[in-house]
Amino acid sequence: MSERLEVQYGSHTIYVKVVRRRRSTLEIAVEPDTSVVATAPISASLDKITEKIRKRGTWIRRQQRYFLQYLPRNPPRKYVSGETHLYLGRQYRLKVRAHSRDGVKLTRGFLLVQSHYPSPEATRALVVAWYRDRAHVRFDDRLEACLLRFRAPEAFRPETLIVRQMKQRWGSMSPSGRLVLNTRLVEAPIDAIDYVITHELCHIDQPHHGPRFFSLLGRVMPDWERRKARLERALA
Repeated sequence: MSERLEVQYGSHTIYVKVVRRRRSTLEIAVEPDTSVVATAPISASLDKITEKIRKRGTWIRRQQRYFLQYLPRNPPRKYVSGETHLYLGRQYRLKVRAHSRDGVKLTRGFLLVQSHYPSPEATRALVVAWYRDRAHVRFDDRLEACLLRFRAPEAFRPETLIVRQMKQRWGSMSPSGRLVLNTRLVEAPIDAIDYVITHELCHIDQPHHGPRFFSLLGRVMPDWERRKARLERALA
């Protein structure tokens, strides 16, 4: 069971998720989506947790600003011919044309969208559905490839894989083993997609971003920092 805590720090309110554990120390973590998690002893009072949050306030705000620059950005789209769209790290120019059958396909550097009555709204619906379908196929494939990085792959297999639009994260792993990936991630190069999936798989063994987490990530993907940087460059 978790609790929610709001701590005023200067002109900012820090929203904290408090998780109780059988432990003797209080740990503060800032997650990549800028959320703050306090893992506290079962007996720790909320006043004690609030005091610790305020003491770490400067560090928390600095970490939040750092992660904020890497959150997914959704550029405004008009869904008209000539617009560029990314798929697996490559740019494709959108071409919209009237056709007797609705459909989307990649052809000679173009993302070709055909529909009965071409309009930005109709084009958007077709493109969004196409990306969602491609994301399911690609992410399933890459998940199997990423599992092979681990010595015991089945121990890191998620219970389920969900693909959906996410505003603030590329991926997440729930305590129950549910892997959620952002549909937009299919725009990134394969090695960047593999980084996100592998990162989230590591959370099955190490829920938080502590030294043990990064030790595990470094063992199974030694070049993860290069891949992370490529993701940030590709989808900035």
